[in-house]
Amino acid sequence: MARAALERLQLGRIHFVPASAPPHKQLHPLTPYLYRYAMVVLATLTDKAFVPSLIEAPEVGSSGSGWKPPSKGVPAAANYSIDTLRKLKRTLKKSDRVFLLLGIDAFNDIATWHQSEDLFAECEFVVASRPGYSLADVANALPERLRPKASVTKPFQKQPAHGQLVLPGVTVHLLENVHKNISATAIREAAAAKRPIGRFVTAEVAEYIKKMGLYGG
Repeated sequence: MARAALERLQLGRIHFVPASAPPHKQLHPLTPYLYRYAMVVLATLTDKAFVPSLIEAPEVGSSGSGWKPPSKGVPAAANYSIDTLRKLKRTLKKSDRVFLLLGIDAFNDIATWHQSEDLFAECEFVVASRPGYSLADVANALPERLRPKASVTKPFQKQPAHGQLVLPGVTVHLLENVHKNISATAIREAAAAKRPIGRFVTAEVAEYIKKMGLYGG
């Protein structure tokens, strides 16, 4: 997806941001941040435009850093995408265009994200589509105040989710033909069963998972 976005939108660079404390996983056990960041570094080694980002890195000694385990049942402070975007934009020029890349399954829940309407004011979206989704599905996933009326989206129902969706206050670039049947769950299960994971991750990441004994591998 990142390579497709880089080429089609002529992006200058793409920041890969490991989440310190994803809001929807606050009470779930997470692989320590340092391990996840290391895997991002290894996965992006060969692409100069791909930048492993520490923008959400927790302070050393905090519950998300991996240096000190969190108290049982006490979630770390959540990292919200709106805060990360604003923090990133403070390091950029005002003329720089900013995009948020995500898959269409995640985009389906965008209306439930923290300050979701403000997200669309801060950046353009790049969404990896997949077969079975229409432009109407994309439009109807928008936060309610930004969502067009049903009379507007009705013609979209027969249009596959590709190209662009441009509405007042909303710009969504849709990337088709980039969907791959890969999930974090599949990677963890394969590692735990000591099955090869080379089709999911780069050789460097696979070796790191094996060396560090992550996911029960």
